[in-house]
Formats: sequence, structure tokens, C-alpha cells
Amino acid sequence: VQLQASGGGLVQTGGSLVLSCAASGSIFSINGMGWYRQAPGKERELIASIFQGSTTNYADYARGRFAISINDARNTVRLQMRNLKPEDTAVYYCNAELRESDYEGGYEYTDVWGQGTQVTVSS
Repeated sequence: VQLQASGGGLVQTGGSLVLSCAASGSIFSINGMGWYRQAPGKERELIASIFQGSTTNYADYARGRFAISINDARNTVRLQMRNLKPEDTAVYYCNAELRESDYEGGYEYTDVWGQGTQVTVSS
């Protein structure tokens, strides 16, 4: 699976952006997708994730301002961001969790990452 993220850029405080991430390759193995971000000097952190096409999970700081969605084909995930703040400035990464049979009755899980897209919020 390969992930291609797009939609980052420069926005003023209070503005909005939409990030999009398209998956290609063995998309049937995708169990869930999500968005993470990493600000300079900080660890990468979860923003939101979506599993099985509808089960969503949000970080506390993202709830209410960010919205994650996925298309019916489950190969493109979007992150709508509104009321952006300077502290939202970071590189945003798309993630896919792959689930594949281990041929022993269970599953193996693998994380795949996109290339990252810069979001800069000016004050």
C-alpha cells in the first residue's frame, strides 16, 4: 500500500484546510486509516482515525475542530480542519493500518505512512 497526502499549506488563524490521502496498491488489506501530526521538537501524535469505514477516534484537542471521513471505497481519507490555531502548525502524516492473515488463524498488523504535508497557521 502506498499513501499520497495532499492539501497542506499556509492559512491564517481561524482558517480552514482540508487534507486528503489516497491509498493505492493492496487496499483490501486496509483495516483503518488516520492522521497524525508532528510539530518541531515534539513527538508524532494522533489526530484522528477511522476504522471499518465508520468508527472514529479523536484526540481531545481535535474533537470539535477536526473531522475525519473516508470514501465508500475506503481508499481515500480526508481531514477537515477548521478554526485553526498557530499551535496546529506541524507536518501532517497520513497513516494506514494493514491487517493481513498470519496463516495461523490470526492477523498481522502493519503501519504504512504517507510522505507528510506541511500545515502552517500564521498568527
